[in-house]
Amino acid sequence: MLVPQVMFAQQSKSILQLQERIKHIIDTAGGKIGVGVKGMDFKGGFVINNNHGYPMMSVFKFPLAFAILGKVDKGELQLSQKFHMPKETLDTNTWSPMVKDFPNQDLDMTLADLLTYTVSKSDNNACDFLYTKVAGGPAAVNQYLHNAGVKEISIVYTEGEMEKDWALQYKNWCKPAAALQLLQLLYNQKLLSKSSNDFLMQIMRELPDWGKRITVLLPPATELIHKTGASGANKQGIMAAFNDIGIVTLPDGKHLAISVFVSDFKTPKERGINVIAAISKEIWDYYTTKR
Repeated sequence: MLVPQVMFAQQSKSILQLQERIKHIIDTAGGKIGVGVKGMDFKGGFVINNNHGYPMMSVFKFPLAFAILGKVDKGELQLSQKFHMPKETLDTNTWSPMVKDFPNQDLDMTLADLLTYTVSKSDNNACDFLYTKVAGGPAAVNQYLHNAGVKEISIVYTEGEMEKDWALQYKNWCKPAAALQLLQLLYNQKLLSKSSNDFLMQIMRELPDWGKRITVLLPPATELIHKTGASGANKQGIMAAFNDIGIVTLPDGKHLAISVFVSDFKTPKERGINVIAAISKEIWDYYTTKR
């Protein structure tokens, strides 16, 4: 019995060392930072600074897709279903690749395309259309998540509402452990049918290279499904949010969820990228060598 006890003590020590290295990055980065780590198909993980709800920004487009696809599974919606959006209802000043792709015109988009623009390209017009016209409002999505057992999350306002009032983005918050719960529900296919779950995973794989955060310092071929989020900066150069949550595939084929929320830190945004990348590299190094 002595050998397992020694091995357990060594493993516990190294996990504690990993957490200390992450805490050192957090302490030197400035702002508020929360981190979550969890094995999806193996035991292990931890959370750091989970006592704070971090503004999500576009991370909230991931749970929106969960709720919409839940309606698809109930037969209330179809991915091939088309929706009409008059051009005068579309915000041309917000982040919207959809409007750039189809400028100055009414749009007729399938639900599948709207979800792809929302999640893969983080389109604010597509997101708010889905929230207000399809999902039943932010409160309905919030209730869907709470009913699914994800309690430490709050969705109250749309992108358009947050853009009008800086303070409102703090009302859409998530704790690192809740993000891990969402990722585990996705990985285990607990909320959706296989076809809907596969579709959601696919559009989370298709984020553009400029959205890379977790994998910046990881091997180039690292597989990742994720959703990012970022705020603008206020007059003092403070960003309310810069986030990435996702599942990486380890070299041995196992899967690890990582959630990093960075809030109230000084620009430029590259500082946020560097913080998320550095924390993720520490986590990767541990789970590829020590587990």
